[in-house]
Amino acid sequence: MADSPSPAPKADILVIDDMPENLNLLAAMLMQQGYKVRSVTKGTTGLRGAQVAPPDLILLDINMPEMNGREVCQRLKADARTRDIPVIFISALGDVLDKVNAFAVGGVDYISKPFQVEEVLARIENHLTLRRLQRQLQAQNAQLQQEMLERQQAEEKFSKAFRLSPNPIAIATHSEGRLLDVNPSFLTMGGYPFDEVIGRTVDELGLFRSGEAMVPFSMQGWQSLVASAMPNQEAEFLTRSGSLKTILFSLEPIELVGMTCVLLMINDITERKRLENEFISLVSHELRTPLTSLMGSLDLLASGQLGHLTEQGQRVLQIATTNTDRLNRLVDDILDLERMRSGKIEIRRVPCQVSDLLQQAIDAMQSMADQAEISLILQAPDTSFDPTIEADPDRLLQMIINLLSNAIKFSSSGGRVWVRKQIVAPSQFVERGDGSAIASDGEIPGSVLSSVQSFSSDAPGLLIGVEDEGRGIPADMVQRIFERFQQVDALDSRRKGGTGLGLAICRNIVEQHGGRIWVESELGQGSRFWVWLPQRGETQMNTDGHR
Repeated sequence: MADSPSPAPKADILVIDDMPENLNLLAAMLMQQGYKVRSVTKGTTGLRGAQVAPPDLILLDINMPEMNGREVCQRLKADARTRDIPVIFISALGDVLDKVNAFAVGGVDYISKPFQVEEVLARIENHLTLRRLQRQLQAQNAQLQQEMLERQQAEEKFSKAFRLSPNPIAIATHSEGRLLDVNPSFLTMGGYPFDEVIGRTVDELGLFRSGEAMVPFSMQGWQSLVASAMPNQEAEFLTRSGSLKTILFSLEPIELVGMTCVLLMINDITERKRLENEFISLVSHELRTPLTSLMGSLDLLASGQLGHLTEQGQRVLQIATTNTDRLNRLVDDILDLERMRSGKIEIRRVPCQVSDLLQQAIDAMQSMADQAEISLILQAPDTSFDPTIEADPDRLLQMIINLLSNAIKFSSSGGRVWVRKQIVAPSQFVERGDGSAIASDGEIPGSVLSSVQSFSSDAPGLLIGVEDEGRGIPADMVQRIFERFQQVDALDSRRKGGTGLGLAICRNIVEQHGGRIWVESELGQGSRFWVWLPQRGETQMNTDGHR
């Protein structure tokens, strides 16, 4: 059986005494207590040993030939390698002056010979403890100084980036939106002098406006935006001269001098919006007419009225028809999305039977699901319960169909897609131990509970879920999947026939109803798209500040 390793010594102690019997006694006593002991009879030897391998503590006799203990101590304290080692003098000299001189040259304690073993051990342990605490304090101080230096460097970098950034940036209080500092780009864009904006709230200045009536953000609107913390929200920025600029802004909480603040970052997209509008005009006028003509010509060819095509000609015609249909869908989606974003499509709320809308969506997608060999399952906790919601039925149906289309496209043959509905209110949730929750109308995952509670008031709302068993969405795409032209795979537009605008349209429809849409996904396991809409049609503030 192998010998067990020896325990580590409690401390390394150097004993310097010209009397061998004293050395043997001290060494035996200390080793018995678990200390590592080095013994030397000369001051010069002890001095070299301490410099080469500094011990944790030194026991030092005063009266020694060649170099006495006081000289050794002075040399130790003059060397950066050994100055912090505690030195305890042990001497037969009992005069008060001897003790004073010992302390004067740097000793931490003085033990008179003949000594008591218990006394020596107690004093050694006391000074080793003090030494350990001193080292800990030094390490903490060094760490604190390093952190202070790093923080100072970070603040200097932030200040430089803040001042020199070409994008407008402001720092405001978290609760009120009161401006504490703005960079030169902010002042240039707005045309405001520094003194005119500092100390005033975003609400007082009326800087941000949204909606067709260009309503300024209220205090409540600011707090709602801070709570949502969604990046790149679109709004209008009112300059001092009264002109409006289209902007994207993001709000990021930061700590500033012990106070929670908000970093407001702005991107002026006025020129980009102008180009977008020109592009939409081009699409709607310059592309629509030739595209319609092209589709008519292809239909005429397919009908055989201009003669019969060979088998190869039929395949080429089919490819042309498929790509023309895709181009037509892309044009429709672009126009649809831009009309929604510009408010040109009015949301007309009427009482809607949710079950009817879900069934209509499933009926509309059943043919596509059958071709892909996908099962569509309408899941309702209580089939006798048919919730009503005030919404635009056409837009709501469009949103559900888009979600079902995505779920079918990205599911494997033989897979299943579930659709569920519930009317829930945050106060009606009862959490379970496994993280799930019971609502008034059935069970929902705990993650959905926390999401709804984070943005919903206590008013009841409609929760719609579309779940598939497809390939899932990578974590880095979950936040971007609702942006325009965002797809998990760049080849999806060719393989799946998508335009990359379906989910962007879904988000816009949901937000115009004052609701939220989000996704939970795991690669290889599938995705769950959740939509929460207020049950009543009262005016709601959405994430873009629209009412």
